[in-house]
Amino acid sequence: MLKKLRHKLTTKLSIRTSNKKTKPSKPYKTYETSPPPQPQQEQPQLTLPVQPPSPTMHHFTKKNKPFLFPQTHSTVLPDPTNFFSPNLLSTPLPTNSFFQNFVLKNGDQPEYIHPYLIKSSNSSLSLSYPSRFFNSSFIYQVFNPDLTISSKKIEPLSHSNHKISSYNDLSVTLDIPSSNLRFFLVRGSPFLTFSVTQPTPLSITTIHAILSFSSNDSLTKHTFQFNNGQTWILYASSSIRLSHGVSEIVSEAFYGVVRIALLPDSDFKHEDVLDRFSSCYPLCGDAVFTKPFCVEYKWEKKGWGDLLLLAHPLHVKLLYDSDCDNVTVLNDFKYKSIDGDLVGVVGDSWLLKTDPVSVTWHSTKGVKEDSHDEIVSVLLRDVEGLNSSAITTNSSYFYGKLIARAARLALIAEEVCFLDVIPKIRKFLKETIEPWLDGTFNGNGFLYDGKWGGIVTKQGSNDTGADFGFGVYNDHHYHLGYFLYGIAVLAKIDPIWGRKYKPQAYSLMADFMNLSRNPNSNYTRLRCFDLFKLHSWAGGLTEFGDGRNQESTSEAVNAYYSAALLGLAYGDTHLVAVGSTLTSLEIHAAQMWWHVKAGDNVYDEVFAKENKVVGVLWSNKRDSGLWFAPPEWRECRLGIQLLPLLPISEFLFSNVDFVKELVEWTLPALNREGVGEGWKGFVYALQGVYDNESGLQKIRSLNGFDDGNSLTNLLWWIHSRGNEDEEFGHGKHCWFGNYCH
Repeated sequence: MLKKLRHKLTTKLSIRTSNKKTKPSKPYKTYETSPPPQPQQEQPQLTLPVQPPSPTMHHFTKKNKPFLFPQTHSTVLPDPTNFFSPNLLSTPLPTNSFFQNFVLKNGDQPEYIHPYLIKSSNSSLSLSYPSRFFNSSFIYQVFNPDLTISSKKIEPLSHSNHKISSYNDLSVTLDIPSSNLRFFLVRGSPFLTFSVTQPTPLSITTIHAILSFSSNDSLTKHTFQFNNGQTWILYASSSIRLSHGVSEIVSEAFYGVVRIALLPDSDFKHEDVLDRFSSCYPLCGDAVFTKPFCVEYKWEKKGWGDLLLLAHPLHVKLLYDSDCDNVTVLNDFKYKSIDGDLVGVVGDSWLLKTDPVSVTWHSTKGVKEDSHDEIVSVLLRDVEGLNSSAITTNSSYFYGKLIARAARLALIAEEVCFLDVIPKIRKFLKETIEPWLDGTFNGNGFLYDGKWGGIVTKQGSNDTGADFGFGVYNDHHYHLGYFLYGIAVLAKIDPIWGRKYKPQAYSLMADFMNLSRNPNSNYTRLRCFDLFKLHSWAGGLTEFGDGRNQESTSEAVNAYYSAALLGLAYGDTHLVAVGSTLTSLEIHAAQMWWHVKAGDNVYDEVFAKENKVVGVLWSNKRDSGLWFAPPEWRECRLGIQLLPLLPISEFLFSNVDFVKELVEWTLPALNREGVGEGWKGFVYALQGVYDNESGLQKIRSLNGFDDGNSLTNLLWWIHSRGNEDEEFGHGKHCWFGNYCH
């Protein structure tokens, strides 16, 4: 049939109308509301926030019981009972969180809870205001235990582990039972706040020498300076009598709340700021999606006065964009960070407003009409090559890429008005997707793990290395994003099929994009997305000394973009809104921390000079290398931040000046022997943004493509580049803009 279709190229192409789709029922409630005040457990002085159900959105109506893949008992997952309190074990647990190291192996690897590195043991907690080490290849923060806090008298329970007794989007509460200590670790707090739950003598040790020590008359404020230049201030809820030696401070029995903060730059002009806000402390914090392209931070606080926290550079940008009048930014009150300067913000809640992005099936500016013939001729060849029985991989990642590659062909066919190939693409998509959703795929498949609460693969349930660690919750948004893209397209072109497999589709989506706080949910809340950093992590349940990490921002963008497309396919405006919001935030974060632009001053000059893009970004490190390639393979570094090539890529790489810098930095690497043709294709695609003709000629000369890409897709990209002098950033061409803010 396809051979006959080639004869139609000389005829005028016409747009075919598609059948009108029936509107399915909405599986979401309207929008997430603010969580209610949380009930608290009674205890002296302080209360512990717990996590009850809150009226957030749900992914399914009561009529449609959520679909679960067959349950499995993984042989490779760690035991969550070691570090989570028993009251949390009946709920889905986080697998990519900012405190993940606290619940893996011995729980003693540090985590970066801005502005401090925190390390916990069974009897103590260590605090570090990290220094940075950097060269042209990497930047990392150095952990030195500036303060170690414990009980002077360790209880007989010292063999017991520390426990996570509560966690939220912006905070985690960590208990050390053997020392009668409860730490309220709130992200962005310049104070380390902890409660001594019963009268206990305290010990605070340091690796430095104590040069000076002073106390106020009421013994509620103590200032100490170390020989490394640091000055720390300790505030107490009541009098605490301290004495010190060369490197240890000890107290008499104390019961109450203690707050400790580093004095920025040891400059006493900042002391008044710490004094003024020392009496108001946060217990926990949550992020709420109040409306499209907005995230609101809310903290539960104790004490009196206003709340002081720290904002990273992306926070500051989004706060200014939102014209938030209920916060005050203290631009001169700063802490150093690997993410850029952290500045003081005063306010009980923050409203972060991100630029809207358009989630569309097709390119925003359209394909040039005079290029249709070239695209269609290549499209016919690519579609003719689709053969589900010839697929040899059973990897969830590579299989998902093949599905998404075929789905791109369908949408490109629509865009160039050549719908005759749609039936063959639809057949291929059905043959490749259905076995994964039905559980009939040979050699692999999706299963449900009840221990942590999420989807794993059959291969990954007994092999940590299978499917790139999917079985230990690594890369979930990458793999599932590709599947969702294919499912969304198939549901679009075949609504009857879409209705049949909607429960499975929403289960895949909810695995990494569930917003519910309901303890009866099957999945944890936003498995990969970090609501403080405003981007995703991909590390899963693997202990890393530098915390969580993420390599490919573009595959993360694809995940939330594909979820939004799923919403378009099913008429689910709420899913469109949430997916679009997360897409926009992920793009902002990629442009802030992965794209190294001239003059942006985020990173140290020696690193920024040699790198136009970060390879792997860790919570505590920036690495120029990739998991699969050395730093010198710059084409891979560019490509892994661009693939898959989609309409949303226009927003991710909307800064044409940066695109040119990046491509010119990369091109010399293509002269290396053995460079893959697939990686070249991504470099030429970006070159086509500012030099369309050169990019086109180089793409035409390629003799191979990435397994998730095709010549059709590259030609679509080149021929859909419009006037790049026209502003094409967030919001300019957003159909959703009228409904935002």
